[in-house]
Amino acid sequence: MAGRDIIVIGASAGGVETLAEVVRDLPAKFPASVFVVCHFPPSGRSILPEILSRAGPLLASHATDGEPFHPGHIYVAPPDRHLLLGPKGQMRVRRDARENHHRPAIDPLFRSAARHYGPHVIGVILTGSLSDGTAGLMAIRAAGGVAVAQDPRDALVAAMPQSATEIAGVDYVVPAERLGTLLFDLVRQTVPEPGGQPMDPIEQMPKFVNRDMERQARNERRGEVSTFTCPECGGALWQVDDTGLVRFRCHVGHAYNGETLLAEQSEALEAALWTAVRTFREKAVLARQLAAREREKGNAGAAARFEEHGTQADQYGKLIVRHVLNGDTTGGTAALPAQGDTP
Repeated sequence: MAGRDIIVIGASAGGVETLAEVVRDLPAKFPASVFVVCHFPPSGRSILPEILSRAGPLLASHATDGEPFHPGHIYVAPPDRHLLLGPKGQMRVRRDARENHHRPAIDPLFRSAARHYGPHVIGVILTGSLSDGTAGLMAIRAAGGVAVAQDPRDALVAAMPQSATEIAGVDYVVPAERLGTLLFDLVRQTVPEPGGQPMDPIEQMPKFVNRDMERQARNERRGEVSTFTCPECGGALWQVDDTGLVRFRCHVGHAYNGETLLAEQSEALEAALWTAVRTFREKAVLARQLAAREREKGNAGAAARFEEHGTQADQYGKLIVRHVLNGDTTGGTAALPAQGDTP
Protein backbone atom coordinates (compact mmCIF):
# COMPACT_ATOMS: atom_id res chain seq x y z
CA MET A 1 0.00 0.00 0.00
CA ALA A 2 1.44 3.38 -1.02
CA GLY A 3 0.30 6.91 -0.31
CA ARG A 4 -1.02 9.64 -2.52
CA ASP A 5 2.42 10.72 -3.69
CA ILE A 6 1.64 12.58 -6.94
CA ILE A 7 0.33 16.16 -6.66
CA VAL A 8 -0.56 18.05 -9.83
CA ILE A 9 -1.45 21.72 -9.57
CA GLY A 10 -2.93 24.04 -12.19
CA ALA A 11 -3.06 27.83 -11.95
CA SER A 12 -3.52 30.87 -14.14
CA ALA A 13 -4.16 34.54 -13.35
CA GLY A 14 -3.00 35.26 -9.82
CA GLY A 15 -1.44 31.82 -9.61
CA VAL A 16 2.14 32.77 -8.78
CA GLU A 17 1.24 34.34 -5.44
CA THR A 18 -1.16 31.52 -4.60
CA LEU A 19 1.37 28.83 -5.49
CA ALA A 20 3.95 30.51 -3.26
CA GLU A 21 1.43 30.49 -0.41
CA VAL A 22 0.70 26.79 -0.91
CA VAL A 23 4.32 25.56 -1.09
CA ARG A 24 5.27 27.70 1.92
CA ASP A 25 3.39 25.27 4.16
CA LEU A 26 4.78 22.04 2.66
CA PRO A 27 7.42 20.54 4.97
CA ALA A 28 10.96 19.55 4.11
CA LYS A 29 11.22 15.88 3.04
CA PHE A 30 7.66 16.09 1.74
CA PRO A 31 6.74 12.50 0.73
CA ALA A 32 5.24 13.41 -2.66
CA SER A 33 6.30 14.86 -6.01
CA VAL A 34 4.65 18.15 -6.96
CA PHE A 35 4.01 19.16 -10.58
CA VAL A 36 2.90 22.66 -11.52
CA VAL A 37 1.38 24.16 -14.65
CA CYS A 38 0.92 27.91 -14.53
CA HIS A 39 -0.26 29.64 -17.70
CA PHE A 40 2.58 31.77 -19.00
CA PRO A 41 3.31 33.72 -22.22
CA PRO A 42 5.17 31.42 -24.66
CA SER A 43 7.98 33.87 -25.37
CA GLY A 44 8.56 34.85 -21.76
CA ARG A 45 11.28 33.73 -19.39
CA SER A 46 9.82 32.00 -16.35
CA ILE A 47 11.41 32.45 -12.93
CA LEU A 48 8.61 30.56 -11.19
CA PRO A 49 10.97 27.79 -9.95
CA GLU A 50 13.13 30.41 -8.23
CA ILE A 51 10.05 32.03 -6.65
CA LEU A 52 8.74 28.70 -5.33
CA SER A 53 12.16 27.62 -4.07
CA ARG A 54 12.39 30.82 -2.03
CA ALA A 55 8.81 30.54 -0.78
CA GLY A 56 9.22 27.24 1.10
CA PRO A 57 11.64 24.45 2.00
CA LEU A 58 11.18 22.42 -1.22
CA LEU A 59 13.44 22.90 -4.23
CA ALA A 60 11.67 23.74 -7.51
CA SER A 61 12.98 23.49 -11.07
CA HIS A 62 11.73 23.44 -14.63
CA ALA A 63 10.96 19.92 -15.78
CA THR A 64 13.05 18.42 -18.58
CA ASP A 65 12.04 15.73 -21.05
CA GLY A 66 12.83 12.21 -19.87
CA GLU A 67 13.85 13.34 -16.39
CA PRO A 68 12.90 11.02 -13.50
CA PHE A 69 10.92 12.64 -10.71
CA HIS A 70 11.41 12.24 -6.96
CA PRO A 71 9.49 13.03 -3.76
CA GLY A 72 10.12 16.34 -2.08
CA HIS A 73 10.67 18.26 -5.31
CA ILE A 74 8.53 20.70 -7.30
CA TYR A 75 8.59 20.38 -11.10
CA VAL A 76 7.33 23.35 -13.13
CA ALA A 77 6.21 23.23 -16.78
CA PRO A 78 8.54 25.41 -18.90
CA PRO A 79 7.02 28.18 -21.04
CA ASP A 80 5.54 26.97 -24.34
CA ARG A 81 5.82 23.29 -23.35
CA HIS A 82 3.26 20.82 -22.02
CA LEU A 83 4.34 18.86 -18.97
CA LEU A 84 3.17 15.22 -18.97
CA LEU A 85 3.77 12.34 -16.60
CA GLY A 86 4.88 9.08 -18.13
CA PRO A 87 5.08 5.60 -16.62
CA LYS A 88 7.86 4.45 -14.32
CA GLY A 89 8.43 7.82 -12.71
CA GLN A 90 9.46 9.87 -15.74
CA MET A 91 8.31 13.19 -17.17
CA ARG A 92 7.71 14.23 -20.75
CA VAL A 93 8.06 17.85 -21.85
CA ARG A 94 6.44 18.34 -25.26
CA ARG A 95 5.61 21.15 -27.65
CA ASP A 96 2.35 19.55 -28.74
CA ALA A 97 -0.70 21.47 -29.91
CA ARG A 98 -2.19 24.06 -27.56
CA GLU A 99 -5.15 23.04 -25.43
CA ASN A 100 -7.67 25.60 -24.19
CA HIS A 101 -5.51 28.24 -25.92
CA HIS A 102 -2.57 27.39 -23.65
CA ARG A 103 0.81 25.67 -23.80
CA PRO A 104 1.53 24.60 -21.13
CA ALA A 105 -2.04 23.60 -20.37
CA ILE A 106 -3.37 22.00 -17.20
CA ASP A 107 -5.54 19.27 -18.73
CA PRO A 108 -2.66 17.33 -20.40
CA LEU A 109 -0.75 17.11 -17.10
CA PHE A 110 -3.83 16.02 -15.16
CA ARG A 111 -4.84 13.44 -17.81
CA SER A 112 -1.40 11.86 -17.91
CA ALA A 113 -1.23 11.71 -14.11
CA ALA A 114 -4.63 10.04 -13.92
CA ARG A 115 -3.76 7.55 -16.62
CA HIS A 116 -0.47 6.36 -15.14
CA TYR A 117 -0.89 6.89 -11.40
CA GLY A 118 -4.64 6.72 -10.77
CA PRO A 119 -5.53 6.81 -7.03
CA HIS A 120 -2.06 8.05 -6.11
CA VAL A 121 -2.89 11.46 -7.62
CA ILE A 122 -4.10 14.62 -5.95
CA GLY A 123 -5.28 17.24 -8.44
CA VAL A 124 -5.46 20.89 -7.39
CA ILE A 125 -7.06 23.79 -9.26
CA LEU A 126 -6.13 27.32 -8.20
CA THR A 127 -7.12 30.81 -9.30
CA GLY A 128 -7.58 31.49 -13.02
CA SER A 129 -10.00 32.33 -15.81
CA LEU A 130 -12.04 29.99 -18.04
CA SER A 131 -12.00 26.24 -17.34
CA ASP A 132 -8.62 24.67 -18.12
CA GLY A 133 -8.11 21.77 -15.72
CA THR A 134 -11.76 20.85 -15.24
CA ALA A 135 -11.68 17.91 -17.67
CA GLY A 136 -8.35 16.78 -16.26
CA LEU A 137 -9.73 16.87 -12.73
CA MET A 138 -12.64 14.72 -13.87
CA ALA A 139 -10.13 12.18 -15.21
CA ILE A 140 -8.29 12.17 -11.87
CA ARG A 141 -11.51 11.51 -9.93
CA ALA A 142 -12.56 8.79 -12.39
CA ALA A 143 -9.20 7.08 -11.82
CA GLY A 144 -9.65 7.10 -8.05
CA GLY A 145 -7.62 10.21 -7.26
CA VAL A 146 -8.56 13.17 -5.09
CA ALA A 147 -9.75 16.52 -6.45
CA VAL A 148 -9.07 19.79 -4.63
CA ALA A 149 -10.01 23.35 -5.56
CA GLN A 150 -9.17 26.70 -4.09
CA ASP A 151 -12.30 28.32 -2.67
CA PRO A 152 -13.55 30.53 -5.55
CA ARG A 153 -14.33 33.27 -3.01
CA ASP A 154 -10.66 33.25 -2.02
CA ALA A 155 -9.28 33.26 -5.59
CA LEU A 156 -8.13 36.37 -7.42
CA VAL A 157 -10.00 35.03 -10.48
CA ALA A 158 -12.75 32.58 -9.54
CA ALA A 159 -13.61 30.99 -12.91
CA MET A 160 -11.20 28.02 -12.90
CA PRO A 161 -11.86 26.77 -9.36
CA GLN A 162 -15.57 27.48 -9.78
CA SER A 163 -15.72 25.43 -12.98
CA ALA A 164 -13.81 22.61 -11.31
CA THR A 165 -16.14 22.67 -8.32
CA GLU A 166 -19.38 22.79 -10.29
CA ILE A 167 -18.50 20.43 -13.15
CA ALA A 168 -15.80 18.05 -11.91
CA GLY A 169 -17.26 17.83 -8.42
CA VAL A 170 -14.18 18.30 -6.21
CA ASP A 171 -13.61 16.50 -2.91
CA TYR A 172 -12.23 19.51 -1.02
CA VAL A 173 -12.75 23.27 -1.40
CA VAL A 174 -10.45 25.33 0.81
CA PRO A 175 -8.83 28.78 0.82
CA ALA A 176 -5.20 29.05 -0.25
CA GLU A 177 -3.92 29.43 3.31
CA ARG A 178 -5.21 25.93 4.16
CA LEU A 179 -4.12 24.11 0.99
CA GLY A 180 -0.61 23.24 2.17
CA THR A 181 -1.88 21.66 5.37
CA LEU A 182 -4.60 19.76 3.49
CA LEU A 183 -2.09 18.36 0.98
CA PHE A 184 0.19 17.17 3.77
CA ASP A 185 -2.75 15.34 5.34
CA LEU A 186 -3.79 13.77 2.03
CA VAL A 187 -0.35 12.43 1.10
CA ARG A 188 -0.27 10.43 4.31
CA GLN A 189 -3.35 8.47 3.29
CA THR A 190 -2.70 4.97 1.95
CA VAL A 191 -4.37 3.84 -1.25
CA PRO A 192 -4.54 0.51 -3.11
CA GLU A 193 -2.22 -0.08 -6.02
CA PRO A 194 -3.88 1.17 -9.23
CA GLY A 195 -5.22 -1.26 -11.76
CA GLY A 196 -6.21 -0.36 -15.31
CA GLN A 197 -7.20 3.30 -15.36
CA PRO A 198 -10.11 4.71 -17.38
CA MET A 199 -8.98 6.88 -20.25
CA ASP A 200 -10.16 10.46 -20.69
CA PRO A 201 -12.37 10.46 -23.82
CA ILE A 202 -10.17 13.10 -25.47
CA GLU A 203 -7.23 10.69 -25.36
CA GLN A 204 -9.20 8.26 -27.54
CA MET A 205 -9.69 10.85 -30.30
CA PRO A 206 -6.41 10.12 -32.18
CA LYS A 207 -7.63 6.56 -32.72
CA PHE A 208 -10.86 7.80 -34.30
CA VAL A 209 -9.03 10.45 -36.35
CA ASN A 210 -6.60 7.86 -37.74
CA ARG A 211 -9.46 5.48 -38.50
CA ASP A 212 -11.34 8.16 -40.44
CA MET A 213 -8.21 9.24 -42.31
CA GLU A 214 -7.57 5.63 -43.35
CA ARG A 215 -11.18 5.21 -44.49
CA GLN A 216 -10.90 8.43 -46.49
CA ALA A 217 -7.73 7.18 -48.19
CA ARG A 218 -9.56 3.97 -49.14
CA ASN A 219 -12.45 6.02 -50.59
CA GLU A 220 -14.87 4.58 -48.03
CA ARG A 221 -16.58 7.83 -46.98
CA ARG A 222 -18.85 8.40 -49.98
CA GLY A 223 -21.95 10.26 -48.87
CA GLU A 224 -20.33 11.22 -45.55
CA VAL A 225 -18.48 14.22 -44.16
CA SER A 226 -14.91 13.92 -45.44
CA THR A 227 -11.71 14.63 -43.54
CA PHE A 228 -11.07 17.66 -45.80
CA THR A 229 -11.99 21.32 -45.53
CA CYS A 230 -13.12 23.73 -48.23
CA PRO A 231 -10.19 25.77 -49.62
CA GLU A 232 -12.47 28.78 -50.18
CA CYS A 233 -14.44 29.08 -46.92
CA GLY A 234 -12.81 26.61 -44.54
CA GLY A 235 -16.02 24.66 -43.97
CA ALA A 236 -16.33 20.88 -43.86
CA LEU A 237 -16.53 19.07 -47.20
CA TRP A 238 -18.98 16.23 -47.80
CA GLN A 239 -17.92 13.56 -50.27
CA VAL A 240 -20.50 13.01 -52.99
CA ASP A 241 -21.98 9.50 -53.06
CA ASP A 242 -20.65 8.72 -56.52
CA THR A 243 -18.78 5.54 -57.47
CA GLY A 244 -17.39 6.93 -60.74
CA LEU A 245 -15.90 10.23 -59.54
CA VAL A 246 -14.31 11.63 -56.40
CA ARG A 247 -16.22 14.86 -55.71
CA PHE A 248 -16.78 17.10 -52.70
CA ARG A 249 -19.15 19.92 -51.71
CA CYS A 250 -19.23 22.17 -48.66
CA HIS A 251 -22.47 23.26 -46.99
CA VAL A 252 -22.48 26.70 -48.65
CA GLY A 253 -22.05 25.21 -52.13
CA HIS A 254 -18.36 25.24 -53.11
CA ALA A 255 -17.74 22.06 -55.10
CA TYR A 256 -14.59 20.29 -56.30
CA ASN A 257 -13.61 17.12 -58.03
CA GLY A 258 -10.68 15.27 -56.49
CA GLU A 259 -8.04 16.59 -58.89
CA THR A 260 -9.15 20.20 -58.43
CA LEU A 261 -9.16 19.86 -54.65
CA LEU A 262 -5.65 18.39 -54.74
CA ALA A 263 -4.43 21.33 -56.82
CA GLU A 264 -6.09 23.79 -54.43
CA GLN A 265 -4.42 22.06 -51.48
CA SER A 266 -1.03 22.26 -53.20
CA GLU A 267 -1.44 26.01 -53.77
CA ALA A 268 -2.61 26.57 -50.20
CA LEU A 269 0.29 24.57 -48.84
CA GLU A 270 2.87 26.54 -50.84
CA ALA A 271 1.28 29.81 -49.70
CA ALA A 272 1.41 28.61 -46.08
CA LEU A 273 5.07 27.69 -46.42
CA TRP A 274 5.96 31.11 -47.86
CA THR A 275 3.98 32.72 -45.05
CA ALA A 276 6.05 30.71 -42.58
CA VAL A 277 9.28 31.82 -44.30
CA ARG A 278 8.18 35.45 -44.17
CA THR A 279 7.18 35.17 -40.51
CA PHE A 280 10.48 33.57 -39.54
CA ARG A 281 12.39 36.28 -41.38
CA GLU A 282 10.41 39.04 -39.69
CA LYS A 283 10.88 37.37 -36.32
CA ALA A 284 14.64 37.20 -36.88
CA VAL A 285 14.82 40.89 -37.74
CA LEU A 286 12.65 41.93 -34.79
CA ALA A 287 14.60 39.75 -32.35
CA ARG A 288 17.87 41.31 -33.48
CA GLN A 289 16.36 44.78 -33.18
CA LEU A 290 15.38 44.01 -29.60
CA ALA A 291 18.83 42.54 -28.95
CA ALA A 292 20.43 45.79 -30.14
CA ARG A 293 18.20 47.77 -27.81
CA GLU A 294 19.18 45.60 -24.84
CA ARG A 295 22.89 45.94 -25.68
CA GLU A 296 22.50 49.71 -25.69
CA LYS A 297 20.98 49.44 -22.21
CA GLY A 298 23.82 47.23 -21.02
CA ASN A 299 21.64 44.09 -20.61
CA ALA A 300 23.96 41.50 -22.10
CA GLY A 301 21.90 38.51 -20.91
CA ALA A 302 18.65 39.76 -22.44
CA ALA A 303 20.49 40.68 -25.66
CA ALA A 304 21.90 37.15 -25.92
CA ARG A 305 18.43 35.62 -25.50
CA PHE A 306 16.99 37.81 -28.24
CA GLU A 307 19.94 36.97 -30.51
CA GLU A 308 19.29 33.28 -29.94
CA HIS A 309 15.63 33.68 -30.92
CA GLY A 310 16.75 35.56 -34.04
CA THR A 311 19.23 32.86 -35.00
CA GLN A 312 16.62 30.13 -34.51
CA ALA A 313 14.07 31.96 -36.66
CA ASP A 314 16.62 32.60 -39.40
CA GLN A 315 17.69 28.94 -39.45
CA TYR A 316 14.15 27.63 -39.68
CA GLY A 317 13.16 30.03 -42.45
CA LYS A 318 16.16 28.91 -44.50
CA LEU A 319 15.40 25.28 -43.69
CA ILE A 320 11.90 25.55 -45.20
CA VAL A 321 13.19 27.24 -48.34
CA ARG A 322 16.02 24.79 -48.89
CA HIS A 323 14.52 21.45 -47.92
CA VAL A 324 10.79 21.91 -48.55
CA LEU A 325 10.23 24.60 -51.17
CA ASN A 326 13.37 23.80 -53.17
CA GLY A 327 13.37 20.06 -52.44
CA ASP A 328 17.01 19.82 -51.34
CA THR A 329 17.31 16.45 -49.58
CA THR A 330 21.02 16.76 -48.78
CA GLY A 331 22.38 17.69 -45.38
CA GLY A 332 20.80 17.27 -41.97
CA THR A 333 18.95 19.29 -39.38
CA ALA A 334 20.04 17.60 -36.17
CA ALA A 335 22.08 20.58 -35.03
CA LEU A 336 19.17 23.00 -35.19
CA PRO A 337 17.70 24.07 -31.83
CA ALA A 338 14.02 23.51 -31.12
CA GLN A 339 12.00 26.56 -32.15
CA GLY A 340 10.61 28.33 -29.13
CA ASP A 341 13.08 26.91 -26.58
CA THR A 342 13.39 29.20 -23.61
CA PRO A 343 16.97 29.87 -22.55
